[in-house]
Order: sequence, then structure tokens, then C-alpha cells
Amino acid sequence: MSRRCQLTGREPGFGRRVSHSHRRSPRRFDANVQDRRYWLPSENRHVRLRLSAKAIKLVDRIGVDAAVARIRARGEKV
Repeated sequence: MSRRCQLTGREPGFGRRVSHSHRRSPRRFDANVQDRRYWLPSENRHVRLRLSAKAIKLVDRIGVDAAVARIRARGEKV
């Protein structure tokens, strides 16, 4: 399962872990992605979305119908 937000497209970043002796090894910065279930009144059903914490706040601001419309405009299935 990918750690990718359906609304904002936020995905993992990559970098290096640096130890005290300054040896470097690869690491991954995962996005704070959570599964959320929203009621979609226009379709009279629930939808399950994988959203980052920032996208959850965005859905609260613009509404679930507008958020689902943005996801579908990018070609993703909801």
C-alpha cells in the first residue's frame, strides 16, 4: 500500500540518516497518511479516502463533494 495522499498527491521524501560519527545511510520520510471515511451526500453513500493530515483539514474547509471532484478530475477512482 503506497503512502500517497489521494487529494494533495503528497508522497514519501527520501534522504539520509546521519549518525553521531557522521556515517550516512538512506532513509525515508513518510507522509502522515490516514484512511478516512466520509459521507458523500450527492451519491448517498460513504467513500473511503487515503488523506494526509493537511488534506483532512482541506476537506473540512472545502467540503467532501469538492474534494472528491478534485480527486476525480485527476483521473483517480473513488
